Parts: sequence; C-alpha cells; structure tokens
Amino acid sequence: QVQLVESGGGLVQAGGSLRLSCAASGRTFSTSAMGWFRQAPGKEREFLAGISWSGGSTGYADSVKGRFTISRDNAKNMVYLQMNSLKPEDTAVYYCAAHSGGYYMTVWRRSAEYDYWGQGTQVTVSS
Repeated sequence: QVQLVESGGGLVQAGGSLRLSCAASGRTFSTSAMGWFRQAPGKEREFLAGISWSGGSTGYADSVKGRFTISRDNAKNMVYLQMNSLKPEDTAVYYCAAHSGGYYMTVWRRSAEYDYWGQGTQVTVSS
C-alpha cells in the first residue's frame, strides 16, 4: 500500500512557476509508477504527466508538454511536478497517484490504472 500527500500548491500569476511535491509512504513506492493529474471545476480528471517506477520513462499530456516536468527521488520517496509558464487554464486541484508494480519502464496515462491517490493540492493561476 502507498499513502500520498501533495504539497506546493498556491496562487501564482500567469507566466509564473510552481513546484508540486508528493510525499509517499509505503514499502512499494520504489516499484510504483507515478502520475500527476488535475481536475478543474465541472471538468473530468485530466492526466498531466507520468513516470515509470525506474524513472527511466516519462510521458506528458500535450497540454503541458514543454512546460511541466515530472521527476522522482526513490531514496526520498518523493515525486515532483515542476510547472513553468503557468496559464489561467492550469487552475485546478492537482493530484498525484501511484500504480503498483508492472514493467519498470511503463508510464500509465489513465486514471483507472492508478491504485492510490493523494488528497490534492489547489493551484490557482491569476491572469
């Protein structure tokens, strides 16, 4: 089992940057692929970025490619999402999620493929 706690959200002006962190606990973190999602009011949860449990593969949604970067530190049980060039449409609650096991290079993109979720952190981008 994996427990996840996000932090780092807040209010930022358009064009600014934020770094989200996800602290994980549990024995299986190092073999869990991780992902970041977001959900804006009235919209479905959206995949943003994923990283394999080895850290050797990453994947991004087109909407954030080139602006967001996912990374992980298995020694610290942490996953990060560096967000640059933020836009008002990036305003949402951001969630990290974990998929236990699987091939060490797989990046998962669908929310149904993730087993564990954090409680979310609000990101608000003002224009």
